[in-house]
Amino acid sequence: MSTTLYPALITEALSTVRYPGSGKNIVELGMLEDDIRIDGPKVSFTILFEKDTDPFKASLLKTAEAAIRLKAPDAQVTINTAVKKAFEKPAKAPALPGVKNIVAVSSGKGGVGKSTVAANLAVALAADGYRVGLLDADIFGPSLPKMFGLEGETIYMHEVDGRNLIIPAEKYGVKVLSIGFFIEPGSAAVWRGAMASNALKQLIQDADWGELDYFLIDMPPGTSDIHLTLVQTLGVTGTVVVTTPQQVALADARKGIAMFRDPKINVPVLGLIENMAWFTPEKHPDERYYIFGRQDAVDGLAHEFDVPVLARIPLVANVGDHNDSGSPIVLEPTASAQAFVHAAHELVDAVDRRNRTEAPTQAVKTH
Repeated sequence: MSTTLYPALITEALSTVRYPGSGKNIVELGMLEDDIRIDGPKVSFTILFEKDTDPFKASLLKTAEAAIRLKAPDAQVTINTAVKKAFEKPAKAPALPGVKNIVAVSSGKGGVGKSTVAANLAVALAADGYRVGLLDADIFGPSLPKMFGLEGETIYMHEVDGRNLIIPAEKYGVKVLSIGFFIEPGSAAVWRGAMASNALKQLIQDADWGELDYFLIDMPPGTSDIHLTLVQTLGVTGTVVVTTPQQVALADARKGIAMFRDPKINVPVLGLIENMAWFTPEKHPDERYYIFGRQDAVDGLAHEFDVPVLARIPLVANVGDHNDSGSPIVLEPTASAQAFVHAAHELVDAVDRRNRTEAPTQAVKTH
């Protein structure tokens, strides 16, 4: 009397067939394809191998057939072979899936007003109705908590989809996060490069930024581990380089542009913002004194790299007062405020042009 064949019997038989040297059977190793076919005494199935030239292929086929005949001596066995498809890792989800545009506000050197520009750009964009986030990536010298009047702010966390995420502070319509919220005011963040990089990643990836139109990042000056961490973590839409007309500032801005345009990084430079372009006395808004040099110096740098000058921001005495009081000057009806509003509009146009003409930036792969 012949044995009745059924799929479980075949699987049970093949679970006795061990792949040499592995200590596991071919069912455990996922080598049995899910295609067992039974037609009376006939049975067929497929065994998968890592490569067609597997040295144990012939012996495994004989052993597999013998294992089935041990259970069902009258079975007519047909064994097909195939090569396993390469395991494809799922595409890595973007670090900030709800963010449309990521803009790094950078500078070659410190002291050119980069954080002031970043803060006022963020507030101006929010005033125009955009959803805006602002990250203080200057790990060693965070200044945005003071500029937004958020010093001493208590930061909380909440659970989102099973993850505990940091809730950014919010003021003037801008979501703000800074390492300054997590250290005592006036104390120094004395960290090695790896510690600083990990802190930056946490502020990006472990925060509930939500849906944003623009995510501005106030970068530290120069070129450092922080810059590399940023481009390895995020696909940055583009960068805005802030500089003053001084030759020493322009020389460092040139290095910053070269870094972002390095083929291994490949972040588009959206344009330059000339800060402290001229000094204007508060009581004489029509007067201009070019105390750091004429604008043709910045124009020369823009021409050299074929990038636009998005805006020129005058040096006005009360800009610093507004920074110290936590109220960005763009909120006031002044000529200086209008310069920042103009800069924000130019940034929007530059991002739109970039998105129409270039593919999305990919995060830099590490090796």
